[in-house]
This record gives sequence, structure tokens and C-alpha cells, in this order.
Amino acid sequence: MTASAAVADEPTDGQRRIIEEHAGRKVLVTAGAGTGKTFTLVRRIEHLSWEGLAGGDLLVLTFSRAASAELRERLRSLGGRSQHVRVSTFDAWALALLRETSNDDAWHASSFDERIRAAARLIEDETTAPESLDEIRHVIIDEVQDLVGDRRRLVTTFLEAYECGFTIVGDPAQAIYGFQVKDPEERAHETGRFFSWLRTRFEGELIEFTLAENFRVASDEAGCALPYEAAVRSCVTSSEADTVHEHLRTELATRLEFGDLEVPYVRAHLCDSSMTTAVLCPTNGDALLISRWLADLGIGHRVRRGAGEHAVPSWVAGVVSQLSDAVSVSEDRFLKAWEALQHAPGPDRSRSAWRLLLRAACDRSGRVVEVGRLHEAVARGNLPDSLVAQEDDGLLVSTFHRVKGLEFDRVLVVDPGPPDDGREQVAADRCDVARALYVAMTRGRHELYRLQPPDAYLTRSRGFRLVRKVKGTDRWGRYGYKRSHRLGLSVLAGDVHRDHPVGLEHVICDPGQVQKYLACRVLPGDEVVWTRLDEVVETHESRTAPGYALLHDEQVVGVASEAFRRDLYRFMQQGKSHQPAHWPRNITGTRIDLVETVAGEDAAAVRAGLGARGLWLAPRPIGIGRFHYDGRIEDA
Repeated sequence: MTASAAVADEPTDGQRRIIEEHAGRKVLVTAGAGTGKTFTLVRRIEHLSWEGLAGGDLLVLTFSRAASAELRERLRSLGGRSQHVRVSTFDAWALALLRETSNDDAWHASSFDERIRAAARLIEDETTAPESLDEIRHVIIDEVQDLVGDRRRLVTTFLEAYECGFTIVGDPAQAIYGFQVKDPEERAHETGRFFSWLRTRFEGELIEFTLAENFRVASDEAGCALPYEAAVRSCVTSSEADTVHEHLRTELATRLEFGDLEVPYVRAHLCDSSMTTAVLCPTNGDALLISRWLADLGIGHRVRRGAGEHAVPSWVAGVVSQLSDAVSVSEDRFLKAWEALQHAPGPDRSRSAWRLLLRAACDRSGRVVEVGRLHEAVARGNLPDSLVAQEDDGLLVSTFHRVKGLEFDRVLVVDPGPPDDGREQVAADRCDVARALYVAMTRGRHELYRLQPPDAYLTRSRGFRLVRKVKGTDRWGRYGYKRSHRLGLSVLAGDVHRDHPVGLEHVICDPGQVQKYLACRVLPGDEVVWTRLDEVVETHESRTAPGYALLHDEQVVGVASEAFRRDLYRFMQQGKSHQPAHWPRNITGTRIDLVETVAGEDAAAVRAGLGARGLWLAPRPIGIGRFHYDGRIEDA
């Protein structure tokens, strides 16, 4: 599924010219979909290492933890000096700079955007700039078409302040993250802004290359969108965007429909494990509905999580729970605990799991894991990418945005329909929509199909968008034809209360028994139901909905977090001054995404009889629920 996996071992002449440029040069590479960008970057890093750059001399920045993990893995496979090169996301780099200068762990509690802005201010002032920046002789930056807003300002500030070589890679045809800039007027000026700045700021120094040979596409149908690359890349007006979007939709309409998933043969073909397959949807709302459809048909799959939705695997808490109140853990003790785990990954994974824990929380000797440091790392999300990354196996359901940089043997695309006419929409938004469809249609190696879900699993019905984003939140809501209808709400990571194990607040049960139940009985894909707790009432002053418990086969496995209750209150309001009085009795239609390790208060763990280390299991549900009021479901 990794990008550009089909690239040959030896670079082309065009790739070689990029790879072998001197470390002091300023290089901009435009690399289209499937043209071997990652392969070229890895060989470029290897070449710079041979030239003598290592350690703090070379900095590699990527957008996602998945991309940085992939680069590190490829570099490790090469061996030599390049395996020690720093590869970091922009967010992780910003946090490292802040910690270097202030030694203040409070930055972990700040948002990504706050850390990015603070790091840019540090770099801008030479009296506060971290000393480590003086060592950098070359910086490699990937996916720069998506450098917008605060991240763009961070990079331009650094390149203005420090004289170093760079290799910057991007593709304007895949610029789809302009929506991260909230202000519509500012967003209108972001597309291509970084490319223009580079060419102006480094005029006379900048060397430009283009990678155009496609290594991904192995069939005409998989490459049907490639002829539109130039139009997608150059569109800047709403009319241009709408034209190319319609061309791509027409092209998609000529592809074969995958078939009726009610037919066993078609269903089996979709689940063929000999091929990597992705079902791609325009929005997360669509992806959640498609996921519900597949679950109703009994088709196993996973929904690709967003870049910030990381999860610590359940085996971490499982291992710690078996080690009593140990302060540190040796490899031998870890391996014995691993063997006793329920639903643990295969024994061949135990050694790699141990190495990941060492990277997260080893002592000064580097040979044992300190449990206190592990708790801190889980609480702050400061864990190796390989530990928290989503598994790559099986059928994937994803939005167009979340698969950028990935590739698959077979892709099924859900038609996005014509672009919406939003009140705050600018031309850049419509261009992003066209580019997102282009990204989706260029992910396949061999096969590209259309997928037409039944009406019950579509966000639109009879011209109405009945499933749409809830204003002011990251959730999707089910609405009816009447303005007052509230029919369901999506769940997010963090909707299950994590500060205390279930059983200490809102519901009375044995926390230890719940932990055993989560470890042994709860599996991904299992149905769960939210049920209202009458004793935990709504609070209109703080705009908080009543409490809810999460049930798995009638067993309480979690209670709703404050974040879920606040968003539910907001969803139920008919206006700013409205105080909702009717709350769903039950919310069905959500499933278990995974059981994860979470970190809460040590004292709570002690009170619950779970040891003194504050690590335990919690379920993470997924889906768009359906509301039942007083025993009946409200349908549109």
C-alpha cells in the first residue's frame, strides 16, 4: 500500500540528477502522482549522508506520522549513516524546538497550531532561536503543496533566517489541505503561495526539476485521471475547478461499477486478501456511512483514521497490568507478560514490540523500560510512530484526503457529486475539491471501479443533505426534513472518559472485571450501544448533555466524556438560547474501532485496584449513531 512501491531499484536519469545534487544547492522538485517521489527522497538522503551529512546536519520534515515512519523504515533498510537521519513531522519538530529552549513540558498540552506559531516566533528572534538550528546544513521537506497557514510561515521563517541547502518536493495537483486555513479570504491566497515565495526569494539560486514518469499505474483504467493532471494543477478559478471536476466525474462514470455487494461472489471478490483494496469517499461522513453498510453486510474492514487520531495498542496496558507495581521492566519480564496476553499479535511481533517500548520509555542504560516514563509518554502522545500507527492490512475505507501518499492494487471510488455551494466558499475551495477527486482516482495500480451505495447509506436523499457536518464541531450529524429533527451523531476518539477507569464515576461496577472483559471479550467491529444515565442530568449553564454509558452485550465498558456531552448538547440545540429538553434514550449503530491503552490519574488506578501506574484499557467506538427516543427510533 506504500507509495511508489513499484519503482525499480535503480533510479532513472531524471531521479539521479536530483539525488546527486550537491548538499549546498537549493532544489525544488515537482513530482506528480506515482512518479517515485519517496524513492527519490530516500536515495537523496542516502547520497547526502555519503557526502558527510549526518546527525544534526540533515533535517527531514514530513506532514504525517505515517509518512515519517515510512521514510525512517526505508532508511533503516538501507543501513549505513542514513538510518540515523532525523525524520520528523512539522508538529513534532516544533515541539522539539520549544522543549529545547524552554524545557517546559507544558507545551504538550498545547494544540498543534499553538506550538507551530510559538516555534516560528522562536526562530524569528535570533536571541531565542535554538542552537541546534545552527547545525543544519540541508533540509528536506516533503508534500510542500500542503504547506499553508502557520506551517507555511514556520518554514519560510526558518529558510529566511538560516543559510542552508534544501530539497523541497511537492505537486500542486495534489494540494488539498487549504481548508486548514479557517479564514476564507486568507484561504483564497494560499494555493501555490509557497511555490511562488520560493521562486521569488531564491531567484537565481533555485534549481527546479520535474518527475513525470509514472511508476504506479499498471493499466489504462487505473491511469484514466492522469491526462487531467495539467488542468488540475493549473486551475485557480471556480469555473476552471468545476470544469475539471466534472471531467473527472465523467471519467469515473465510464469506469465499471464494482457490482452488487449483496451477491456473495462480489462480496468475496471485494475481500480478496491477495490484493490491497480501498473504498474512497469524499468526506468522513460518507466514509462512516459506507463503513456502516459494509458492517451490515458482514464485510470486515477498517476506517482510516485522521492524522491526529493515534491509538496506543491494548497490549501495552495488558503487559503493564501483569507486572504488578514494577518500576522498571526487563526484556525477559516483558516477553513472559506478552505470552500471557489475550488477543496479542503473533509471537513474532514480541521482539519488535519490546524495541518500540524501549524507544518510548527506556532508562539511561537503554536496556529496561521505566513504567513511569511509559505512563508519561502515553499521556502526552509522545510515542514512536510505529507504535501508534494504524494497521495496514485488510479492506480500507477512507476519505480522499486521508489516502494521499498511499497506493493500492484496487480502488473503488464513491462519486462525490457536484461541488456544494457554501456561503463562505472561495475559488480555492472548489479547486481543492477537484484536486481531492484527482488524488482519489490516482491511488490505484491495477483496477479502478465506481461504487454506488444504496440510498440508505448516502449523505444525500431527494436533494437534501441529511448527514452533514455539525457546525462548530468535528462531528457528523443525522438530520431530518424538519428543522427540529435530530436523528444521530458521529462519535470521535476521546468520547469515552479516560481520566478514570469505568466503575469509579457515574456507574457502579467492578473496574477490574471491566478491564478483563475489555481484554478478552471486546473485539473490533463489535456493536455497542450508548444508553442514557438518568442520574447524570444535563447542565444548561455549562451546556452539557446528560451522561451516557457505553454497553457491549449489556456490559458497561465506558462512560461518555465531557467532550461528547458538550457536542451532543450543541447538536440538540435549535438556537443559541434554546435549552434542549428531550434527549435520546439510546444511541445505536456504533461499533468498536479498537480497544486502546489510555493514561489517567495514578490515584484513580490505585482506587480501582489496577496498580499504581495509571494505564488501563478503554474502548474506542466509531460510526454515526442513531437516536432512539423513549424506545423508538426517530426516522426522517
